[in-house]
Parts: sequence; C-alpha cells; structure tokens
Amino acid sequence: MQEHNETLMPLVLVTGPSGAGRSSAINVLEDLGFEAIDNLPLRLLPRLVISEEIKSPIALGLDSRNRDFSTEALLDLIAVLEGYQHAQLTVLYLDARPEVLLRRYSETRRRHPLAPAETPEIGVKRELDLMRPIRERADLLLDTSDLNVHQLKAEIEHWFAPGGRSLALSVQSFSYKRGIPHSVDMVFDCRFLTNPYWQEKLRSLNGRDSAVQAHVMNDPRYGEFFDRVLGLTRMLLPAYREEGKSHLSIAFGCTGGQHRSVTLAETLAKALAEDGQQVSIRHRELQGQQ
Repeated sequence: MQEHNETLMPLVLVTGPSGAGRSSAINVLEDLGFEAIDNLPLRLLPRLVISEEIKSPIALGLDSRNRDFSTEALLDLIAVLEGYQHAQLTVLYLDARPEVLLRRYSETRRRHPLAPAETPEIGVKRELDLMRPIRERADLLLDTSDLNVHQLKAEIEHWFAPGGRSLALSVQSFSYKRGIPHSVDMVFDCRFLTNPYWQEKLRSLNGRDSAVQAHVMNDPRYGEFFDRVLGLTRMLLPAYREEGKSHLSIAFGCTGGQHRSVTLAETLAKALAEDGQQVSIRHRELQGQQ
C-alpha cells in the first residue's frame, strides 16, 4: 500500500473466492459513496481508472469469474494500480472457511464457476488454490465465515466509511476450540490466566461482566501481561501509520472465548479508546448475545 496521503482518493479492489461476500461488500461500498465497477475484464481496468484523474472513491470488484482472469494478471493489475499517484489502493480480500463456502453453495444450489460440470467441493478447492497468492497480497483480509450480512456491512463501514481511514483498530476475542481468526495481525493467548469457568457463579457470565473481569484481573500475572500488550500496541501504532496502514487487528484467545479473552479485549479496547484511538470490538463466540 502506498504511503498515506489525505489528498489521495480511495481505490478499493475487492476480491476473494466465490461465495465469500464480495458482491455484498461492493454494495456496501457503493452505499458509502464509492463508484462501483464490478467484473469488467482485467485488461480494461487500468485504462478506465488511470485514463483520467479520480474524482470520487472507486471500488473494483474482481474474482475468478472475470472473463480474462488469472492470478498473474490480477497481481500485475495490483502493481499498476499501486503505482497510480492520484489514488490510494487497498486490496480487500473477502475470505471464508472451505466448509462455509461449500455450505453456501449447497444452500443456493448454484454450480461453482470453476467446476460447472463437477462437484462444488472441487470448485471450492480449485478456486482457493488459485486465489492464494492474491490472499497473501491483500492489505485487508476479512473472514466472513461467522458474519451475517449485517455484520459484514458493519465491518466494511468500519474500515471504509468517510473519516474512518486514519488508523482503525479492531480488538477481538475468540475460542481456540474453533481456531484462530484469519483476519488478524496479532494474536495473544491468555489461557494461562485463572479461568472463571470453574467458578459456578461466574460460569454463565462473560468477560463483559464486572465480576468476571475482577476475577481475571485478580490473577497476579494479569497486570504485567496487560501492560506489556498495551505497551507493544502503543509502540506499533506510529509504525503502522508511517507504513501507510489503515487498520490493525488484535485478537485474544482462550479456551471457550467467553471469559478471559473477552476481558482482555474489553480492557485493551477501553485503554486504547481513552488514548483517543478509533477502536471496534468483536467477540466471536458471543455473537447473538450482544
């Protein structure tokens, strides 16, 4: 990504495997005032975008269904757009776990574009392999596996709504039983802290409750751990800004994703907000309870 420049117009390239939510993301960006250009042939896009100065934000939708798509062609296009001096490029990659993509195809009874005469399983695997180099190049990776359309809309608005691009922070909690979230920059394991789950009066509560937070913070190791994480985050923020990054995602994990990780996410987000940072919080295992 280019160095941050307030005079540059946002240029967002939205891509990812079929079924991960690319079309929904394009629609949200269009509602935010972006000019949406979806599924045009790759060879036409540089001429369209660079032929004249960009006067409004642009969202480009591209995936394997594009007529002349190839991994190399898309990487070449990204390199061209990255060098365009009048816009700031962000490559937004919408991702989802293979089983989730497969379930979404089963629910819609659609044929996979990369396996029209074969099983959806083959198409999903083929496309994920094809898109892997693009995924590795992405500036912002959003895993939509556990997001409904409203939550995806909130995520897109968080990163791309006007005035929200200085440096946005996302602090998350999760359960290791369900795996580490894909779209995070830093992950901290807090399973070493005293687990409120073993206290019967705290078991049904979660880390947003003061009693649970007090129990976790009473662990003598909590204070130093929290101070070190907060200090590391504060040290990294200026470096991220200098690099031109627009987002930093931090995740805390524990066994069940209900108590310790939620407590750490809540307290870190509060401390950063008190510093004047723009912070959003997501508790993956508490979705539906918030």
